[in-house]
This record gives sequence, structure tokens and C-alpha cells, in this order.
Amino acid sequence: MIPVLTPAQMAEVDRNAPESLEVLVDRAATKVAIAAIDMLGGAYGRRVVVVAGPGNNGADGRVAAQKLARRGARVRVLDALEVDSTTNLDRVDLVIDAAFGTGFRGEFSFPDVGDTPVLAVDIPSGVSGLTGRASGTPARAISTVTFAALKPGLLLGEGADLSGDVRLVDIGLDVSGARMHLVEDSDIESWIPQRPRHAHKWRSALWVFAGSPGMAGAAWLTCAAALRAGAGYVRHSSIEALDTHGNSSYPTTGVETVFHPVEASQWAAALSQEAHRFAAVALGPGVGRHPETIAAVREIASMDGFPLVIDGDGLSALGELAAPVLTERNAPTVLTPHEAEFARLAGPAGDGPSEDRIDATVALAAQTNSVVLLKGPTTIVASPDGSVLLANSGDARLATAGTGDVLTGIIAAHLARGARADVAAAAGAFVHGRAAGLGPATGLIARDVIDRLPLAYTEILGDRP
Repeated sequence: MIPVLTPAQMAEVDRNAPESLEVLVDRAATKVAIAAIDMLGGAYGRRVVVVAGPGNNGADGRVAAQKLARRGARVRVLDALEVDSTTNLDRVDLVIDAAFGTGFRGEFSFPDVGDTPVLAVDIPSGVSGLTGRASGTPARAISTVTFAALKPGLLLGEGADLSGDVRLVDIGLDVSGARMHLVEDSDIESWIPQRPRHAHKWRSALWVFAGSPGMAGAAWLTCAAALRAGAGYVRHSSIEALDTHGNSSYPTTGVETVFHPVEASQWAAALSQEAHRFAAVALGPGVGRHPETIAAVREIASMDGFPLVIDGDGLSALGELAAPVLTERNAPTVLTPHEAEFARLAGPAGDGPSEDRIDATVALAAQTNSVVLLKGPTTIVASPDGSVLLANSGDARLATAGTGDVLTGIIAAHLARGARADVAAAAGAFVHGRAAGLGPATGLIARDVIDRLPLAYTEILGDRP
């Protein structure tokens, strides 16, 4: 996992550093100069402009300028307080943005660089290190050198697009106390339990309560994804559609899934009788919002004895009752809202996550005593204890109907395999994004993600089951 610190946390780390500010600036400047030389393909004769501000970020840029000049580059340093979007930089090979760092507040307009590549120091100037929100007109960096730990603003909002390729470098600061981390491939192997040689299907059995007339696809996607993600046995119960003869006309969720017809009013009773046979339960995708279904969802959500992931209509059924219902559960719970569902869970105010998405997700996790996964380009997974995992393996290919149902099935399968709730969710988001990335840039649909899950797991886990 890669440590992530907010600007305030990073400032505290800086204050506690055993080395002087001068030493830290020299180390940071060396890393910036190395990155610049890599981008330029050398230093001698190259033309570089450094836009340097009044703080530590500017100091890093000025010292980097000195180091580049000693290597033969022709360097000009501009004061960030004296430039704006109309400033003419002439023809240069590289612009280094060292104007303002992650703690900057206000607006900043970087000079128009045209096609000249930009190297940002710590974060593009004008981008919030906390939220990724851009104020003014920041430069779009080709690459960003950041120090000791990633900052949320490099992963969220406009900052993720403006930062380019982010290079995390070590300058000797202690970030071991970070409680927020970005997920990497190497984490997944330790998080998803390996199937033992004597494994059988009931060791990782999953019961899925999903789908309703007109929403059969949600159930199919959840069940199919769960099977591809390693659930050994999937039982599916749904709100059934009946034909004119009173027979079930509900579409099959696949030959490998066992359909178990139970009226919604009896879901909780049926589950209580057989919960001991199932390693996890998934609840909510496409179940609809009939009063009887809402009551059934709330009853299951209040039950103990099994890990539970709730998504879609299940989250809407809980609404502002999520906290009083879920805080009584002693078993692991995972909630997977998008922004509108988040607003329903957060309470009567009905507000979605605040601009500080991470802080809002942490607050909802504590409020509901659940792991909360807030969907987005960078997915945020917060635990009730305040720890946070971030997954940014996905892209815009996932912005299509049904991919959330796929994610629910993956997370539920990880829970059924014995993964801890927070890592089941974070690994689910990571694998989900990786599978989508293996598909075409245009035309990917949710079931294509399911088809690519085996390859995604093989890339990450190798040949282990």
C-alpha cells in the first residue's frame, strides 16, 4: 500500500522531521532536478523556466534550478507572485511549476505554456491538496514529483487529471503513521484468502437477494460476478414475476446459480433458518422499492451472524435508518453507495458527500458502524475506525449501467472467501477496475467486466486459486 496524507498531516510530518528544512529542501530539489533531466533527456543546453512561489514549494524549485544550471541547463526563475495567464515564457523545453504546494488556498492562474511540457512540484499549483479541486487555471502537468506520501488532491477531482504521471519520491520523512493508503497489486494477494486444497463449494457459499420484475439484469450481474470472483455456491432469491397462470416467469440468473423462490416477506425467516450454511449475503441490487421489500431489506440488515454487503435499492430502503439499524449488527457490513445513495444514508438533510469526499465517507462509516465504499473515479473505502483505502484502477469505461451490480458480486464473493470487510471492498474495487481496463475503450458493458474477471485475477494473483 502507498501512504496517503492530507496537507495538514504532511505538515505535521515535516514539523517532526529530525533534519533541518534546508536539508529537506535540498533532497526534494535533487529529486525534482532528476525528474526534469529524465523528461528532457539530459540537461546541457536545455532551456528551462521555473515558476517559484514564496513558500517551501518555491524553495524546492529554486534549488532545483541551481542544480540544473550546474548541469548545463539554461534556467530562468520567475516569481509566482508576478506571473499570470498572460505571462510570456518564450520558447523553452520544460516549465517547472513550483509556485504553490498542497496547502495553497485561493486562486492561481499559471502562465499559458502552449505545448511546452510541465513538471509540477508536489501538486499542480492551484489544485487543492485535500480535495483535488482546481481554482483559477492550473497548468496541466505531464508529470508531478511528490514527496514522502501521496496527497488526496493527486487522486481526486480535477487534480487526478492535472497531475499527469505522479512520481512519489523518498526524502527521508517518516510517514509510517498514515491511516490512508492507495491499493497496489501486491496488496490483493494477502487480502484474498487462498482456497485450501480441501475446499468445497459450501466453504464460500453466498446468498444473493436481488432483482425484481424489470430488473432481472441486476440480479444476473451480481450472481455471475460473484461466481467469477470465487464464490463456490450462489443461491439467488428475488421478487418474482408471475405469468397469467401464477407460475414464475423470472429469467434465470445463469445455470451455475441456484434460484430459490421466497416471497420478500419471508426473506428474513428463510435466511435465519439457513444462515449458518452461507459465508456471506448480498442484498439490494434491483429489488425495487415496494413497501414489503423495504421492510424485508431492513429486517435482514438488522440480523447478525453473517457478513453482509448492501447496494442499490437496498441502500435506498435503509435510507436515514441505516445508522440505527446497522449499528446493532456485530457482523461485518459493507455499504456501496454512489452519491445519491450516500445522500439518503447520511440523514434527513439529504446531502451527498461534501467536497472533502474522504472525510464525509469516514464520517458515514463511523455513523453506521459499517465499511462504506463511495464509488467514483478514485473509490474511497472507509472503516468505522477511520482508516481509509483508495482504489484508482478503474476509468470511464465503468460509467455504464450495471457495473455497480458487478462490484457488489465481487465484494460479496471476497467476503464469502473469508476476507476482512474493508479489504474485501477495496480489493473488489481494485479488481473491478482492472477487469474493465482489460476491455475495449469504447463499447464495454457490465457483462464484459465479468468475462474479464478471471484474467484480472490471474494478472494480480498469478496461478494461485
